[in-house]
Amino acid sequence: MTGIRTYDYTDTLDAEHYATALRADIRDGLTRTPKSTAPTWFYDARGSELFEEITQLEEYPLWRAELGLFLLHARDIAERTKARSLVELGSGSSTKTKLILEALGPAGLHYVPVDVSEDALHQAGAQLVQEYPQLVLHALRADFTTPLVLPELPDGDPRLIAFIGSTLGNFRRSARVPFLRELRSIMRPEDFLLIGADLVKDTQEMIAAYDDSEGVTAAFNKNLLYVLNRELDADFKPDAFEHRAVWNGAEQHIEMRLRSLADQHVAIERLGLTAHFDQGEEWITERSAKFTTDGLKAELAAAGLDTDQVWADPDAGFAVILATAHRPAVR
Repeated sequence: MTGIRTYDYTDTLDAEHYATALRADIRDGLTRTPKSTAPTWFYDARGSELFEEITQLEEYPLWRAELGLFLLHARDIAERTKARSLVELGSGSSTKTKLILEALGPAGLHYVPVDVSEDALHQAGAQLVQEYPQLVLHALRADFTTPLVLPELPDGDPRLIAFIGSTLGNFRRSARVPFLRELRSIMRPEDFLLIGADLVKDTQEMIAAYDDSEGVTAAFNKNLLYVLNRELDADFKPDAFEHRAVWNGAEQHIEMRLRSLADQHVAIERLGLTAHFDQGEEWITERSAKFTTDGLKAELAAAGLDTDQVWADPDAGFAVILATAHRPAVR
């Protein structure tokens, strides 16, 4: 591997991407009924720390269940795909991805982590190239919810696109198939898509995963208020809101909400906006869809993707699905 560059970085986002997206989402979300904003804004440094705590909670089996499935089946994934390029959407710390990297064989493997966080990409990338010096890593800072342009990858070998952590669940039902179609459009017939999905299970069990007894998820939810105070010169009072987790059976998703404990007006200086909250009014801060394997297979099929294999943990209610791009894309 001497003479081969093992680390490259491409930034497709302008310097104001985060600020522009934040302002647009908060302005739109806090002026609609019901109030509703994207979960993206939980994740400053403190929010990331809190989420790491959440993954270790007894009530939150999702992270451990997916890790367990990769421990059991990473070699199966490698053997079925024979991929020599791995693209990971929303890569973050790339912790679980190491199991797939090792199964595929990191020597000469092209790995493209995709994330909106420059810090996360550089931190994870530096660690990976140190652990796997023969890995060819090309970090891509991009918003994968918009049409994605991948860096040049070797022709001829299959590529594996990984979208794990049940991140697909953050998309509304109406947006999921269009998003999957966009992924299908950049896939070749020999490529594969790997998706992690949290499954529908007992209602109280699902709610407990988002409203734990230690209050970590409540702190994570309220961290949004601290982010908005800092980034938008807002004057949210965190003690004036309480955390709620609700199962929306019609939409098949958990909603995290912040409930206003009083009638209040909140000034958001950088938006020139004052948001009014009635006592008891609830602001939806995250929607996390839960799937059935048949339902997810149907959504994949609608996007032109064939299900190749399903690995499921029936006890934890989690599945990993491998799909192929063998069929023509559906438009």
